[in-house]
Amino acid sequence: MAHTATTNITAPTLPKLLIVEDDVIFANTLNRRLSKHGFDCIQVDNNNDALLACHRHTPDYILLDMKLAAENTLSIITPMRKLRPQSRIVLLTGFASIATAVDAIKLGADDYLSKPVDSQTLLATLKGDKIDVAHFENQPEKTLSAEQVEWQHIQQVLKANQGNISATARQLSMHRRTLQRKLQKRPQN
Repeated sequence: MAHTATTNITAPTLPKLLIVEDDVIFANTLNRRLSKHGFDCIQVDNNNDALLACHRHTPDYILLDMKLAAENTLSIITPMRKLRPQSRIVLLTGFASIATAVDAIKLGADDYLSKPVDSQTLLATLKGDKIDVAHFENQPEKTLSAEQVEWQHIQQVLKANQGNISATARQLSMHRRTLQRKLQKRPQN
């Protein structure tokens, strides 16, 4: 009698994504959208639950809304980074400014996005990929104001200088205080 070996085939595990967002409708939308793209999503709506979820669920990716009711998630980036040193942390906010982007990166976030954000940009940022410019070439073109163009250029230079305001000001041939004033005033879309 021949003995047949059985093999255990385990299903591949999906990458875990922790969504820290207090707007329930937006959090549910993110959960559905990102689940369709292969993430196992966990949702929480406050800092304590976010830290607890980092410990219990060991997420591979963390998407943080910066403002949660009366809380600010900048304060939990460093503890999250200590709990999950290999996780990719992305701050997502409707209150975008260069100053908070710099703070988030210095505290341990990997990237920073401002709301609203399309699915392709969100996915690329979570995965640490370069954003696919071809995706935007077929989109209807929006005319940007001079202030918006300048804002985007400043953000790119600041990111290239890893958040260093002095180096960015030098590269832009701008006084440091002038740059700081510009960073505080985000132009409206």
